Amino acid sequence: MTTRHRETKFRAITAVQRRINPLLARLPGQVVLETTGRTSGLPRRTPVGGRRTGDEFWLVSEYGEKSNYVRNIQADPRVRVRLKGRWHTGTAHLLPQDDPRARLRTLPRFNSAAVRAFGTNLLTVRIDLDGR
Repeated sequence: MTTRHRETKFRAITAVQRRINPLLARLPGQVVLETTGRTSGLPRRTPVGGRRTGDEFWLVSEYGEKSNYVRNIQADPRVRVRLKGRWHTGTAHLLPQDDPRARLRTLPRFNSAAVRAFGTNLLTVRIDLDGR
């Protein structure tokens, strides 16, 4: 895939996501990642797909360091994740050394298929959830 094609795909998909994500984030069963805006300092909520394994939550970003939530994590790794209607605090870690395609095979199928289809620069993210 050429750089130009990748950029066109990124712009088209993110334009759609900007309209759909606020609606998805309101659905009670949707997993939501809350970061702190790197310039505004305001909470930013993004619907994500992933899986909790013990005290960790795993997801794969479809655009890697181009994703706004990844850029927010780079500025402040403290996050919250809404799972099954409950908020959990944690610390996010970007794992460029992890194989994101292999990781997607361990995550929910529907979301993983979408990330593989639309993503251009996959990046694994692990969130260490604070125990309670």
